[in-house]
Amino acid sequence: MLTHRANLQQHLPVHDVVIFGSGPAGHTAALYSARANLKPVVFEGNQPGGQLTITTDVDNFPGFPEGIMGPELMERMKAQSERFGTRYSYEMCQEIDLSAWPYHFKAGGEEGYARTVIIATGASAKYLGLPNELRLQGYGVSACATCDGFFYRGKVVAVVGGGDSAAEEATFLTRFASKVYLLVRRDKLRASKIMQDRVFQNEKLEVLWHTEVADVLGDKHVTGVVLRDTRDGSTRDQTVDGLFLAIGHEPNSGPFRPWLDADETGYLVPSEPGTPRTKIPGVFICGDVQDHVYRQAITAAGSGCMAALEAERWLESTQHALKAGEAV
Repeated sequence: MLTHRANLQQHLPVHDVVIFGSGPAGHTAALYSARANLKPVVFEGNQPGGQLTITTDVDNFPGFPEGIMGPELMERMKAQSERFGTRYSYEMCQEIDLSAWPYHFKAGGEEGYARTVIIATGASAKYLGLPNELRLQGYGVSACATCDGFFYRGKVVAVVGGGDSAAEEATFLTRFASKVYLLVRRDKLRASKIMQDRVFQNEKLEVLWHTEVADVLGDKHVTGVVLRDTRDGSTRDQTVDGLFLAIGHEPNSGPFRPWLDADETGYLVPSEPGTPRTKIPGVFICGDVQDHVYRQAITAAGSGCMAALEAERWLESTQHALKAGEAV
């Protein structure tokens, strides 16, 4: 049952749909909400367009047989939802109160109330913090083997990490690359036994133990990495065409964790598996902020559609109940 907010600040706007995040999930949720005439407001956050804005070629999003640049795909999605009346703001959610409805929020210089909230804030790949790492993102430095592996057919690549994700990504990359180095800081993998077996049995894959990346080499594209021995600190250059980081992702769920269920790593958890619903009525989650398994643009977009449809239906049922004087 909803706890109704007793006093609204009259000078603040009340929106039917407020969406936090502007990756594939946020843009798709906005498109569906706008087409339902709900006039959504999207707060794009500190990385408008999400992780695809640091990806160059996208070849696995349906409808683009020749491929499309990641930033262009996000701009097209944004333009499509704007065409139907979505308003975008570059602000990010700083504070939200989900204790009473409509829900009060602050996003940069904007403040207001939301009858429904769609959280599509995504997740950020963890990076090493190297001097040239950010400069070469999308030009040989990647955090998604599934997204970019195809572009390294016949080339040599390195993967950083020692867990299941690193082992899985390194194994996946052997489908394309002629050689894959798995760079592990310690003398053993943290990956599960089955994933370790796959690594050790793959002839294209070589594990470099006691190894960390000191820097990334290259002008316009990655040409190599500087490797450091974690035992004695000595360094050497290794020629590679690409560097893949598999040291985890950080869900951008901070402002919402006090109110919603999350797993031990901070990913938001739905109240009913397979749905975008949360334990708070009218609040929905979609995209990578709740998905640590697939993390693809197409799955994020699909979950954004689900969240928008759920929000539309919830608003309709709530309005009917309020008109009838029923408890909501």
